[in-house]
Amino acid sequence: MRGLALPILMFALWQAVGMSGVVQSDAMSYPSQIARAGLGAVMDGSILVATQQTITTALSGLAIGGSLGVALGAWFGLSHRAGRLAQTSVEVLRPVPSVALIPLAMLTFGYGYGMGISVVAFACLWPTLIITQSAVAQVPRELLEVADGLELNWLQRLMHIVMPKIVPSLFTAVRLAAGVALIVAVTVEITANPLGLGYALVVAQETLHPDRMFAYLIWVGLLGWLLNAGLVTMQRRLFVRWDTA
Repeated sequence: MRGLALPILMFALWQAVGMSGVVQSDAMSYPSQIARAGLGAVMDGSILVATQQTITTALSGLAIGGSLGVALGAWFGLSHRAGRLAQTSVEVLRPVPSVALIPLAMLTFGYGYGMGISVVAFACLWPTLIITQSAVAQVPRELLEVADGLELNWLQRLMHIVMPKIVPSLFTAVRLAAGVALIVAVTVEITANPLGLGYALVVAQETLHPDRMFAYLIWVGLLGWLLNAGLVTMQRRLFVRWDTA
């Protein structure tokens, strides 16, 4: 509860300044107006539809990019040859901003979920790949030697020896990628895709409804907090002995 003290104080100060009339601007709204606008968006269903669209894009991209990142990271971590061969490609592609792929994604998929999901998947690929590869590389060599002695194949080695050791790192990767997924999904919607919360923000701004714009903006922040809190809770309940939150 102590963590709420500063936000509550800031909103109270914002409300007081707004009601005092010290700042006169059509581009600003104070918290009570924002709350009414947010309630209106809930009542007419617009914020629920936009949230569903953004979450669908973010989670689908996270699932695709994260799964691919974990698979490639495990492969590169277990195979030094594969890791060396892929190093240049990874280091060249990883710094490319995900939003720079929007024109390509638009040409390939057009407007809609396909464009957003592809860009989000690209953004989520790299943190999961790098963290997974690093975690696999730190698995004790003695355990891998035991796997060699038992003549385990690549998949058996991964599932029975490597995966139990890297679970904490995988959750860290997923939590990091989940935040990236939401950020990129909203960015794509603001920039190019007429879907979701990002597009709703732009429409509210263009139609001169700053109260609704702030309501959507605050809701995006709350969504990110809820997503991370849900993942932390899952980590604590499923993997108590590996809890690193």
